[in-house]
Amino acid sequence: MEEVSTFINAACLYIRMKMTEETATTQVAWILSYVQGGIAEAWKDNLLDELAKRESEVESAEQLFTKIKNDFGETLEEERKIEQLRTIEQGERTCDKYVQKFKKVARGSGYKGRPLIKEFKRELNGSIRRKLAEVEELPTTIGEWQERAVRLDRNQRQSRIEERVLGRNAAHPGGNAQPREAYGGGSYGGRGGQITWRMGGPSMGEGYRGG
Repeated sequence: MEEVSTFINAACLYIRMKMTEETATTQVAWILSYVQGGIAEAWKDNLLDELAKRESEVESAEQLFTKIKNDFGETLEEERKIEQLRTIEQGERTCDKYVQKFKKVARGSGYKGRPLIKEFKRELNGSIRRKLAEVEELPTTIGEWQERAVRLDRNQRQSRIEERVLGRNAAHPGGNAQPREAYGGGSYGGRGGQITWRMGGPSMGEGYRGG
């Protein structure tokens, strides 16, 4: 919707500066000449066909701007969301951060149910995705999949911390090293028992062209 608003604002400004003496028909034709590419081009062709058959009426630039917002803005926003949904990936993020980013992008994409779950699983890190496939009772909702993935990711990261600590202790048998790394703030039951989270750990949040 942001790109649609930018286009409308720019066109409106130009008309006020350069085309105030032109007829409404000329203004409408000028605006449509800049609606180009992809779905925008198809939308324009359909509108021109409707106008020619008198199935639709656009008698002023203001009416055309309103029609663009109503017919085109929501479509563009949904396409942008879908594109983001298909390119987002967990990468180096914790699963907590990936889930929050995914939820934000998924909102307004039109994806629900199994298609949404498929997109979520597709961009999880491979190790988490494989562990999810091995569970006896598979989750059924997107919320359950996300909760299970977060729990597996936390356990996996805590296991790596413990392995590094054990490795240091093995290298220095006389030392008394204790786990100092932690995950977030609070506590949860990991593989090694009750783990205290140090304040200042990872935060939960994270942070088209119209045709």
